[in-house]
Amino acid sequence: MVGAIKAAIGDALLTFMWIFCASTLGALTSVVSTALGVNGLVWPSLFITTFLVFLLVVVFTFIGDLLGGASFNPTGTAAFYAAGLGSDTLFSMALRFPAQAFGAVAGALAIKEVMPAEYKHMLGGPSLKVDLHTGAIAEGVLTFLITFAVLVIILKGPRNPLFKTWLLAVATVTMVVTGSSYTGPSMNPANAFGWAYVNNWHNTWDQFYVYWICPFIGAIFAAWFFRVLFPPPAQVKQKKA
Repeated sequence: MVGAIKAAIGDALLTFMWIFCASTLGALTSVVSTALGVNGLVWPSLFITTFLVFLLVVVFTFIGDLLGGASFNPTGTAAFYAAGLGSDTLFSMALRFPAQAFGAVAGALAIKEVMPAEYKHMLGGPSLKVDLHTGAIAEGVLTFLITFAVLVIILKGPRNPLFKTWLLAVATVTMVVTGSSYTGPSMNPANAFGWAYVNNWHNTWDQFYVYWICPFIGAIFAAWFFRVLFPPPAQVKQKKA
């Protein structure tokens, strides 16, 4: 009980910080691109964004560890649970998911207040740019792909932590670019909820269907697929039995 509450508090804090910082990526990419004289060039801008994501993941991995394994993405928490990893229970996740959503709302509200006026148009979070069912499928498939990539990179990837983090950044930016013309995308229900709350469409069926139900389905299927491809050792199964 106490451990679950601590995990929820850690998640709320980490999600607040993540949404606040990650929402500045567009503005930071623009500033750095302009300073380097490559503003408007696609590939240099993508590299800059990827490098900034890499730095964020390095910092937030460290902070997450300090907070006892805190997470800012509900689908990641659900995926590790479905894969049989970690110490979460249904009860702890029932506390962690609302905490992550609360942290996301606070982060979105905070960054909207302090972002310089010339960059405020870059804020807003994910939004549905296609019909409802196409968007739902896109968000589910993208979450499946990023979740599977994260599981493979973290659990089966290179031992070098920096190279591992770089691969996570590349995978993230790739999925974001791929889904940009569909749903934003989010691949993170808490992030989507935070910005939906700010834009006053957090309590709509579209938001729940596209940015909550389908990402969870995609993440859980990715975890199950990972377990099929990489089953746990026999001795682990015996201990669990």
